Amino acid sequence: MSTSDSLSDTDGTVLEEYVLGVRIVETDGAGDDYRFEAPDHVGIAFDSLEDARLYADVYFDVNGFVEADTGARGVPPEIIQAGKDTLAAYLLTLPWADTNWVASFYGVTPTDIDRYRSWVHDRAEEIRAEVTTQDLE
Repeated sequence: MSTSDSLSDTDGTVLEEYVLGVRIVETDGAGDDYRFEAPDHVGIAFDSLEDARLYADVYFDVNGFVEADTGARGVPPEIIQAGKDTLAAYLLTLPWADTNWVASFYGVTPTDIDRYRSWVHDRAEEIRAEVTTQDLE
């Protein structure tokens, strides 16, 4: 995962567009080929589309968060406050963490971590559907 402060429509191809101006863009970068973009959010790039999608799910699960300067201050407070399943999903998007590491961190099995990931995904889907249903954009 890397960060970028400059975002442009010409910097890649939009792969997925979500509600509220959130999207995943495929770039032609070396290594980090998928960028998560949202209003008032620093651009975050991933080498895996799966990680970018999971990051988008975490973003919706906590109703957005500020990632800028997180490297200097740790995990965004909104994610910590959301609970262990959301924190586990967020940790999975970091380049140095995988399912086994996160499972070890929590003292649970990789199956539990997969379950946490699915809970975050399901909640994010519900939130996006509700935004669409209520025409909140």
